[in-house]
Amino acid sequence: MKILTSRFASLLIVPLLALLASCGGGGGGGSSATSTTPATPTLVSIAVTPANPVLAVGTSTLFTATGTFSDGKSSALTTGVTWTLGGTTVASVFSTGSVTGKAVGTDTITATSAGVSGNTKLTVKASWVTVAGGGSHTVARKADGTLWAWGLNRSGQLGDGSNADKLVPTLVAGTVTNWTSVAAGEFHTVALRADGTLWAWGFNQNGQLGDGTTVDRSAPVRITSATNWLAIAVGKSHTLAIKTDGSLWAWGRNFNGQLGDNTRIDRLIPTKIGAAVNWKSVSAGETHSVGRRTDGTIFAWGGNSNGQVGNGGVTDMLVPTGILPTSNWVAITAGGSHTLAIRSDGSLFAWGANGNGQLGNDGQTDSLLPVKIGTDTTWTLIAAGYAHSLAVRNDGTLWTWGSNSDNQLGNDSDFDSSSVLKIGSANTWTGIAAGRFHSFALQADGTLWGWGRDLEGQQGDGKQVNVRVPTNLP
Repeated sequence: MKILTSRFASLLIVPLLALLASCGGGGGGGSSATSTTPATPTLVSIAVTPANPVLAVGTSTLFTATGTFSDGKSSALTTGVTWTLGGTTVASVFSTGSVTGKAVGTDTITATSAGVSGNTKLTVKASWVTVAGGGSHTVARKADGTLWAWGLNRSGQLGDGSNADKLVPTLVAGTVTNWTSVAAGEFHTVALRADGTLWAWGFNQNGQLGDGTTVDRSAPVRITSATNWLAIAVGKSHTLAIKTDGSLWAWGRNFNGQLGDNTRIDRLIPTKIGAAVNWKSVSAGETHSVGRRTDGTIFAWGGNSNGQVGNGGVTDMLVPTGILPTSNWVAITAGGSHTLAIRSDGSLFAWGANGNGQLGNDGQTDSLLPVKIGTDTTWTLIAAGYAHSLAVRNDGTLWTWGSNSDNQLGNDSDFDSSSVLKIGSANTWTGIAAGRFHSFALQADGTLWGWGRDLEGQQGDGKQVNVRVPTNLP
């Protein structure tokens, strides 16, 4: 009887379990049928772009924060991002991620969201970093590697592809951003790029562009296929350059032997000068040239009617000729018919033409040999125009002397000075350049200042009115 009851009960239980299973009941089947919400991906890291940018003072750039999430996906973070700087005063940052350069220096910009941060280094450089004065034009390089020119352009010396004068800074033709140095002559311009290539444009009557022709160029043309050009200098109608191997090259007008190849024959392409391979720097005047070697010796050659070669005579020199004292020179520059040089002890010397007091020795008599200017031993920078001179001392002060017919001394007068004059009260001057009758200088904050002749637009201020004191060019 019990056995029959058990079998009958089991027959009833099996259909009941099946029924419960079909209705979703019973153990073990509930979890597979219950829905769950997927976990929200969390922010893991932030990348800030552009990475390690270089920003010029006064310019802005927009940064972007890109987040990487726990599911491996990435996307731009458009909300909920806080932008901060490291605490310096070189830049300012806005809530949008836009940063404006304010002063030269470095900082770190950081983007933070949901407790996660990412950053990149920011470098702020001067707006203007290099300037060169030509006959009646000016060329300058910005921190972003672009090259700008203004003033007289009849021979294409501005390099913008035209022959029209420009009264404000105009971009040199092309989208090049790797210019490293520039030099300006009376009517032509020469520049180097970061890849070691050499380019020239402007007047070419004597082959001073070095492209093998006498055809003017209104846009940069590459000179030779070499990629090892290191330094350049431009005179009235001739050009000098040094390669990375220390060799010296010259081309253009050579009537006075200013090329130094022992002839008076113009050269239409770069021509190697002598066998020396230890040239360090060069400078070119109206008809003469000067160069400094790695051992501290300096040499001069070319036109010498005013003693600008500095060898005690007035005869043109067709090859580089050594200047006494024989060593310890650290800087040289050639003006119209005069020369300036600084020795390693910081003392300043000058020689050559002095009719306008451009030697700065309180006289107006030409000097056929180097003469020391004053007793100061803190000179660090020098530049020479047609008949005026500029210099900076190690305290950052600016000094000028010589011809002042077009206010090129910057002392708010029209009178020549045979004595060195301190200009203004600023002590942050870091670069100087002298054109034929105008001057330019850079301050430590990257601002560019000009004064002197402006009738051809060489001041870049759009006014064509001579500037009597250093004036900021925005």
